[in-house]
Amino acid sequence: MADMISNTHVGSVDLKDNARAHIGNVVHIHQAEDRCLSDLRITDPRLDKARIEDTKGGLFKDSYRWILEHSDFRQWRDDEQSRLLWIKGDPGKGKTMLLCGIVNELTPQTRLKDKGSNILLSYFFCQASDERINSATAVLRGLIYLIVEQQPALVSHIQKRYKHGGEAIFKDVNAWSALSEIFLDILEDASPERTYVIIDALDECVTDLPKLLHFINTNSPLFSHVKWIVSSRNWPDIEERLNSAAQQVRLCLELNEKSISAAVNAYIEHQVNKLAQKKKYKAETMGAVQHHLSFNSNNTFLWVALVCQNLEKISLKNTLLKLNEFPPGLNALYERMVKQIHQLEDVSDTELCCRILATVLLAYRPVTLAELGSIIQSSDDGLADAESMHKAIELCGSFLTVRDSQVYVIHHSAKDYLSDQALSTAFFPSPADVHGDIVLHSIQAMSATLRRNIYNLRSPGLQSNEIKVPNPDPLSAIRYSCIHWVDHFCDLHNSQSQDEVDNESHRTVFLFLQKYFLYWLETLGVTAHIEDGVLSMAKLEDLLRVS
Repeated sequence: MADMISNTHVGSVDLKDNARAHIGNVVHIHQAEDRCLSDLRITDPRLDKARIEDTKGGLFKDSYRWILEHSDFRQWRDDEQSRLLWIKGDPGKGKTMLLCGIVNELTPQTRLKDKGSNILLSYFFCQASDERINSATAVLRGLIYLIVEQQPALVSHIQKRYKHGGEAIFKDVNAWSALSEIFLDILEDASPERTYVIIDALDECVTDLPKLLHFINTNSPLFSHVKWIVSSRNWPDIEERLNSAAQQVRLCLELNEKSISAAVNAYIEHQVNKLAQKKKYKAETMGAVQHHLSFNSNNTFLWVALVCQNLEKISLKNTLLKLNEFPPGLNALYERMVKQIHQLEDVSDTELCCRILATVLLAYRPVTLAELGSIIQSSDDGLADAESMHKAIELCGSFLTVRDSQVYVIHHSAKDYLSDQALSTAFFPSPADVHGDIVLHSIQAMSATLRRNIYNLRSPGLQSNEIKVPNPDPLSAIRYSCIHWVDHFCDLHNSQSQDEVDNESHRTVFLFLQKYFLYWLETLGVTAHIEDGVLSMAKLEDLLRVS
């Protein structure tokens, strides 16, 4: 197989200016200036914010408005010498919703809402479980994109580098340096306008966090017109790197127990009222639920939200009986949720839940229901439909949530718990087994789906962003597989010793590439992921050369 890979050469895919790249019968034409902003965009932070709020059940104003009157926030807002506000706290304390609330309060006075305003606002929400938004370069790409959306003239700072390097300047080994320079040029050019920069969940920046912290630490004092807000957990390495930041205001949630307690109690009252209306609680039940939540919440919004989600599934007559089964503390609650999965009546349901959880945890980005069905089912089972997947996810307690047909872990602390605790038990498949299943099932699904000109394109000269996706989309269930099957194959290989290497998996990969290689590349081309294919082949060649 190594020989076959070494003899397979993908020509240089250089899509600068008006160059053409032929993939199958598709010709991609790249107009540098026209595509500059779309190539920069890895995500729209506004959509991420809306999704996060929706996932958490909506933004409850009483849970965050206390911070607007807090002396530390007012000092940051009003004192020209205060440039950086760092909000830190333990998991589940409401940091993300605080920042969502601050964004909402600042937005009306900025160009995001008022095009006549001279104030800019840019923000980014890191999430460790999604490779698209968990790196330092992704943070800068998102921040730059949102600022240029408000002040289009600033795009010139991107274009002067983009015209020489194209999309590669956002992705190659020098991407951080290029993006840092672009962002600093933009901040300087935006003067003398007020600019707010907000970054949530620094601890969920998985790739190059030290670079991002150094950037914030070094540059937050440089521009008098720029004010920063960042949030993170109480991590010592973040503490150490941000401690030396000049003109910094630090707001520790654990040191604001009175304000947090009042906000959590208001949130509890709000949630209990919703439960009472939905479940028809009597006054006695309503009072008991509110007392239990208040007494055991430990001022943690997430704990309250998870318990209320579980109470929704309990019948009215069993509410008081089951209420005391919800222990205080997030980890204790997570442990109870895992035990419930292990105690399902049908053992096959338990096994399916464990497979789903393990797969979602090891995926490189949130998968859709259709994609999840294709990578956890064997060829004998067939592909699970979205409805079946949705029902299976409901059995996974409150660990997972589905929004717009995509599957998300409910919170980073839940992922931490499952990764550190549950995955080490006998009930869950090993990471190597999960990666192996994803590779095998991905190849099976792709082999059953891929074909020449899968979108039936009549014109070979269309750019990928001009291609109309058929309805139904024949690639909907295998998009994740097409992009990431090589990543999982490498993870599988790296998790095994030389004696454990499965030669059968190598043969499966060899046969797939031998028969479907061009179809796979064409699919990556029409979905604007051809670069991922080139990088995947390079990773595969390096892996097999070493082995």
